[in-house]
Amino acid sequence: KEHPRLIPFLIFTRAGGTGAAADILHLALLNPDVSWDRKNNPEPWNKLGPNDQYKFHPVNVDYSNLKIDGPDS
Repeated sequence: KEHPRLIPFLIFTRAGGTGAAADILHLALLNPDVSWDRKNNPEPWNKLGPNDQYKFHPVNVDYSNLKIDGPDS
């Protein structure tokens, strides 16, 4: 109440901290490059198919039309 000019600063600082925490949680929980269980699933990225989208925001990529190219197909 004594410094009303600090209110926008605090709002944006808290919003930035919340966004950073949400991004870290998103990467830690949904990214296939992170493995929390080393015994049962040591390499979770090997279970992804060509149609699985794991990026937060794909740019100009249609995952439904991708095909496997290589020795596993």
